[in-house]
Amino acid sequence: AVSKTVGWGFESLRACQIFAMKNPFRSTRIFLGEMVGELQKATWPTKAELRDSTVVVVLASLLLGLFTSISDFSLYQVVSLFTDWVS
Repeated sequence: AVSKTVGWGFESLRACQIFAMKNPFRSTRIFLGEMVGELQKATWPTKAELRDSTVVVVLASLLLGLFTSISDFSLYQVVSLFTDWVS
């Protein structure tokens, strides 16, 4: 070991040290196994909860679209009014 790295938690890297490649299929299999395990722990909504949530999202989207349309139309009318006054 080099004297500057002793006691600091560094491992010696020699020129002849060979790095082994990891098997990508093994890591993929581990990942998929852990993913399935986590998905089994999840709580899934019932059909009624899913339907109610969908209705809320659709209504909120419609209201936001309506608000945006009204705001855009109003702003366009105000700008047109000021443009007509100036010209």
